[in-house]
Amino acid sequence: MITDGRRLKGRLRRRRLLDATMRVIERAGVAAVSQRVVAQEAAVPPSAVTYYFPTVDDLLVAALADCNDAYLQELEACAHAEDPVAALARLIAKGAGAGRAYVAAEYELFLLAARRPELQAEARRWTEAVDAFLAPLVADPVARAGVAAAVDGLFLRCFVAPDPPGEAEVRAVLTRLIGR
Repeated sequence: MITDGRRLKGRLRRRRLLDATMRVIERAGVAAVSQRVVAQEAAVPPSAVTYYFPTVDDLLVAALADCNDAYLQELEACAHAEDPVAALARLIAKGAGAGRAYVAAEYELFLLAARRPELQAEARRWTEAVDAFLAPLVADPVARAGVAAAVDGLFLRCFVAPDPPGEAEVRAVLTRLIGR
């Protein structure tokens, strides 16, 4: 528990900056992220951004880590659900609705990871978590890699398709691939 008011203020400001970064990415893409734009979005002085995130890359790495943390928590909840496949299908299908902008931002960050080594650890964290989630459901590593690729592809389809698959369709695809 944080009792020092300065630490709490610092955590809240950092959170505000990360949320502002995600809004900028959602609205205009990764290329639009700059310390000045994020400061304006967060309604803080530009020096506040550079205090917490000395470079734009530091800001992007922190934003991707924050995205990942949120998705990994949800994936962990799916693993403990009564029906893990149904829970995963719900999580994926959510990308077509209210979570659409967040999925857009995360995909932009993941694509950027292909060109920026400092982001690759976060991308690996997601793929390793999906593999760990699927391991109890799909013993064969080759089949599991195929299901993991389908999970990523279904997230993308739910995000970009004009008529995205719903939860039932996503669940049917996963169930067929998993063999349950």
